[in-house]
Amino acid sequence: WFILQYMSGFGNEHVSEDPRCPGALPEGQNNPQVCPYGLYAEQLSGSAFTCPRPTNKRSWLYRILPSVCHKPFKPLEEGHLTHNWDEVEPDPNQLRWKPFEIPKAPQNKLDFVSGLHTLCGAGGPRGRNGIAVHIFICNTSMLDRCLYNSDGDFLIVPQQGKLFITTEFGKMLVEPNEICVIQQGMRFSVEVFGETRGYILEVYGAHFELPDLGPIGANGLANPRDFLVPVAWYEDRQVPGGYTVISKYQGKLFAAQQDFSPFNVVAWHGNYTPYKYHLEKFMVINSVAFDHADPSIFTVLTAKTTRPGVALADFVIFPPRWGVANNTFRPPYYHRNCMSEFMGLIKGHYEAKEEGFQPGGASLHSMMTPHGPDADCFEKASKTKLEPERVAEGTMAFMFESSLSLAVTKWGLQTSNRLDKNYYKCWEPLKSHFNPKRK
Repeated sequence: WFILQYMSGFGNEHVSEDPRCPGALPEGQNNPQVCPYGLYAEQLSGSAFTCPRPTNKRSWLYRILPSVCHKPFKPLEEGHLTHNWDEVEPDPNQLRWKPFEIPKAPQNKLDFVSGLHTLCGAGGPRGRNGIAVHIFICNTSMLDRCLYNSDGDFLIVPQQGKLFITTEFGKMLVEPNEICVIQQGMRFSVEVFGETRGYILEVYGAHFELPDLGPIGANGLANPRDFLVPVAWYEDRQVPGGYTVISKYQGKLFAAQQDFSPFNVVAWHGNYTPYKYHLEKFMVINSVAFDHADPSIFTVLTAKTTRPGVALADFVIFPPRWGVANNTFRPPYYHRNCMSEFMGLIKGHYEAKEEGFQPGGASLHSMMTPHGPDADCFEKASKTKLEPERVAEGTMAFMFESSLSLAVTKWGLQTSNRLDKNYYKCWEPLKSHFNPKRK
C-alpha cells in the first residue's frame, strides 16, 4: 500500500504521522502523561540543548517501543572501516583510483555495512572534529539489521545502483545523481537491487548546512525547497530470531539484539531529519565575462568550523552548464591549495581529465600538492575557438573539500589494488611555450 512521499524544505520544522494512525501526534505538548495510541515519546537531539535557536536540532518520535529496549552492545567486526590514520606513511602525491570493484554476490555477499571501506580522513570522533571518506560497495540488502552513526553525519552519494533506505522517519529512494544525508544517531537500513557502489562523506562535530550566498543574493545554488524529507511510516513487526542494531561508535562497530523492528515510529515532529536532494536541481552560478571562477560557487552543502569561511568539509558539484567567458582558459586552473580535495565521478567524462578519471573511481589532491588539467586538456583549451559551449554535458563530478590534511588508509593505498600508479604521467607531456621575444 505504501507510496513514497516526501515533504520539502531544508531544516524546516516538519510534522508527520502515518495515515494508519490519525491523531498520533500529541496536541500542544511533546511529552504527555499518556501518548495517543499508547505510544512512547522519545526525543532525538542533534545539538546541545542550549544551542542558539537557529542551530538547535531535535525531533520528537512517537514509537511503539522506545529505542532503549535492546540487549547489550557487543563488538562487531568492522572489516575495512577505520579511523586509524597512522596505518601507513603519509603520501603527498597526486592520487587517483580506478573504479572500485564490486564483488559478485554468490562468492562474497556484502550489504551496506559490511561493504564500507574507509579511503581517507583526519581527526576523530572522540574530539568531535574530523572527517572520513568511505567507499561503499555492496550486492545484497540489509536483512533484519540497521545502522546508526554515533560519530557523525553520513552524506551518501550513490554512483551505481539505487538505495532504498528505511529510516525511523520514513522511507527514501536515492538514485545516482541524488544524494542523501543521514544525520548522527538516526537508524537506517539499506535495500539494494544488485551491484551497488558509491561514496560517503562523514563529518564529526558539525552538521551540513546550506552555504551563505553573500553577493549572489537570495536565490541560487541549492534551493531549500528542493530538499526532501520522508514521511512517517511504521512497522509493528516482531523479529523472534533477533533484529540487529549496529552502532558506529568511536570508529568501531558494535551490535545489539532486539526482538522487534526499530522502524516503529508512528509519528514525529521536528527539524532533525534525514533528507535527500537531486543534483539536477542545482542552480549554477558562473562567469559571464572573463576568468574562471573559484569552485566554491558550486558548493551544495557545507559543514562549518568555528573559523569564518573555513569548512570542515564542503560538498561541491560540477554539473552541466554553459561556458561563455571571453579571452579565458576555461577548464580548472593549475592550483596548489591549503585545502584537501577529494573528487569522485558519478557519470560521464570530467572535463579536465577525460581519459583516466572514471565513474566509480576517485582522486585525492592533498594539501599544497599541485594539480590541474592534463596535457591534452591544456593544449585543446589553449587553442580552441572561444564561443558559447555546453560544459560537462552528461557528466556529474563532485568534490569533498576539507580544511583538514587527509591521511589515506592502507586499504586505499594497497589492499584495494585500485590505485593508478601512472596518474602522474598525465602531466608529463606538458611542455614549455616560453618565448622571451614574444609578448
